[in-house]
Amino acid sequence: MPATLILSYEYLALLAAACWAVGSLMSANASTHLGSFAFTRWRMLSASLMLWILTIIGGGWHSLGADNLWLLALSGVIGIFIGDTSLFAAMNRLGPRRAGVLFASHSLFSLVLAYLFLGETLWGWTLLGSAMLVSGVMTAVFFGKRKSEQHVWEANSGKLHTGVALGLLSALCQAVSTLMLKPLMATDIDAIAASAMRMTSAFVPHFLLLLLGVKVARAYRPMTKKVFALVVGNAALSMVLGMTLILLALRHGNAGMVAILSSVSPVLVLPLLWLVYKRSPALGAWLGAIMTVCGTMLILKH
Repeated sequence: MPATLILSYEYLALLAAACWAVGSLMSANASTHLGSFAFTRWRMLSASLMLWILTIIGGGWHSLGADNLWLLALSGVIGIFIGDTSLFAAMNRLGPRRAGVLFASHSLFSLVLAYLFLGETLWGWTLLGSAMLVSGVMTAVFFGKRKSEQHVWEANSGKLHTGVALGLLSALCQAVSTLMLKPLMATDIDAIAASAMRMTSAFVPHFLLLLLGVKVARAYRPMTKKVFALVVGNAALSMVLGMTLILLALRHGNAGMVAILSSVSPVLVLPLLWLVYKRSPALGAWLGAIMTVCGTMLILKH
């Protein structure tokens, strides 16, 4: 595999993490306002419409066939319907920062599953860099709070056990859906069309729950123009651009490495929070960020 191609998938994964980091700033208030189910439903609907418009304009729908639709649909249900909804439910219980620690464990799940089912392994400097990166992410997020901080990113409802279970479930779903997509992305399927199919497959069961009158699917509060703008912005960055970049990365790189590099998103959020709330990250966040950067540099170099 040419060196430029190897670098391309690594940077695609990092760009996806950057999209998720910026998009996550739009999610905290909107998710709390609408509730996890309503927020993810609106987000999926917005992303589905955008993706299908791009798919039709670009002609990528021609690459979708009966042999890959079921796999895309199943991946969408597991990774987006169950995984995303669980993540935002965890955020509403633990706060975005704590939920981010749990979701970052998807890289570890991905490594194990990729080894067991795809035969992917990491050795030498790449393994060391991966360990530093994952440890750095966990350190930065877990020890990244100042005692005086009370903004929305630190809010939690105190439902610890439920929140932890939901956070780990979201990480596992993300890892499983990524593993399912790796063999498919080795074909000539269009990444945007694949994202559109996955998103629609995740939206359908969400919408069915609303039609059936399931209480948890109802919005906590009515939609407002400000919240709608946040939902659409998050959908465009996190789901349309971010998830399509991940699929492109999976086309050229192994699933475990893509998962590891994309897990830096919580660390990228820290300087953004600094800009928004005018408070520098805590010492633990700086230490974790340094470890993450060093780990990333080792991976990119080796």
